[in-house]
Amino acid sequence: MATGTRPVDVAIVGGGIVGLATAHRLLEARPDLDVQVLEAEDRVGAHQSSRNSGVLHAGLYYAPGSDKARWAVAGKAQLERFCADHGVRVARTGKVVVATDRSELPALRALTERARTNGVDIEELDVDGLRRHEPHVHGVAGLRSPGTAVTDFGEVTRVLAEVVRAAGGLVRTSTRVLDLVERPDRVRIATTTGDLEARAVVTCAGLQSDRLAAMTGSPPTERILPFRGSWLRLRPELAHLVRGNIYPVPTGGGLPFLGVHLTRRIDGEVWIGPNAVLAGARSGASPWSVDRRDAAATARFRGTWKLAARHLGTGVGELWRDRSLHATIRAVQRYVPAIGVDDVERGPWGVRAQLVDRDGALVDDFVVRASDRVLHVLNAPSPAATASLAIGADLRDRVLGRLDRGTG
Repeated sequence: MATGTRPVDVAIVGGGIVGLATAHRLLEARPDLDVQVLEAEDRVGAHQSSRNSGVLHAGLYYAPGSDKARWAVAGKAQLERFCADHGVRVARTGKVVVATDRSELPALRALTERARTNGVDIEELDVDGLRRHEPHVHGVAGLRSPGTAVTDFGEVTRVLAEVVRAAGGLVRTSTRVLDLVERPDRVRIATTTGDLEARAVVTCAGLQSDRLAAMTGSPPTERILPFRGSWLRLRPELAHLVRGNIYPVPTGGGLPFLGVHLTRRIDGEVWIGPNAVLAGARSGASPWSVDRRDAAATARFRGTWKLAARHLGTGVGELWRDRSLHATIRAVQRYVPAIGVDDVERGPWGVRAQLVDRDGALVDDFVVRASDRVLHVLNAPSPAATASLAIGADLRDRVLGRLDRGTG
């Protein structure tokens, strides 16, 4: 659509699961809206939406009252209904959080209370209980979330795109946004496939979210740092060693990463990981790709060095486990001693977007920044895929409020 014609009602930048869920929620509520989704890649869900282990999180980890807790619990139920309605497979495999020694019991008890506060169905396990659900696990106690499930979020994203198109929305792939100019009555959007205007814009750009936010005003003080996560794949004949999801007790310390865990996926494969290593590129052809612009932005940001100083030991450990199968397997054997280094192979990898502030603190919760006409989803960490329809409903309500009062 060329500049000067009637603007579309809503343009959504980013064809990942959150952007498409938002488009779906908008058209579900208001079928009359003209909604366009602009995706830079040649397909939807090319990055974080399809490069993950597929866990539908029940919500036991997240701080009570946080958007993570609220949206995960609501969003999981909504996404399970969506998958049932559209033929996307979901398996409730359950999750077992394992304390491998008594020093972890206080943290396990704290997690139990957090889960109950969040309204998550849980079961406390002794040694026999652990073995009943995961016979090959070693531990002194545990916590089971029977509602934890797995699905294929890449498939969910593709189905969401089909649903949006069927409802009259337009999903434009290979359309990279070059600039956003917010005006009193509309937003001008310059793209690689031509310019358009919109009454309201929602950016759900993941790894590029801080750059999109900078286009419409002062750059955010926080920055996106790309963290690469790699998985190991268990040999198929040993998949029986893991029935569902096996997770460690969270260690805290200001990092939202959960450590090494084992996931039985919807296709029956068992993945181990991911780790978290600072990446040289926000998107690249290989795990070790380096993009000069991305690397320079990471190096110039003060928060990068503050983060490195604060978590040097953890960072070195993650990097070592990334390079050494033996180191990773030693961590795995704390939970499943039967898995050896010859039982795994290098598996998939992906890059996750993590918002970091100038003091080097990783922003743990969702962050949405708003102006009169633009909503920027600046931080959408896990469980964003699980919570996507709940996030989309929240963004829908904000957008419709702007459209209805004539300011967006």
